[in-house]
Amino acid sequence: QVHLVESGGGLVQAGGSLRLSCAVSGRTINSIGMGWIRQAPGKEREFVAGIRWNGGNTYYADSVKGRFTISRDNAKNTVWLQMNNLKPEDTAVYYCGADQLRTYYSGTYYRANDFDSWGQGTQVTVSS
Repeated sequence: QVHLVESGGGLVQAGGSLRLSCAVSGRTINSIGMGWIRQAPGKEREFVAGIRWNGGNTYYADSVKGRFTISRDNAKNTVWLQMNNLKPEDTAVYYCGADQLRTYYSGTYYRANDFDSWGQGTQVTVSS
């Protein structure tokens, strides 16, 4: 059974940076897409970023494009989300997701529901 563990969240001032990590165990990720979504209090889950199984293509929500970067190392079974120029509206719990149902998927990632397995999340709080 796949197990995803996020880390790296915290409190940061607006304009600051954080790097989230997602360590995966229970299976190798070298054939599946991975992504990040977030959920703020009182709001629905929101797609943030996605990356294809081989890292060849990345996808971002318009709200984070140019500020966030998703990356992966299949040998380390790990995915990262580098977040720069953070804004108060980025405050949320961030979850790492795995697209286990579609191996070697070559389509686009743009929805939270593109991923079917999730970690417990890590809190990111951006103060103004």
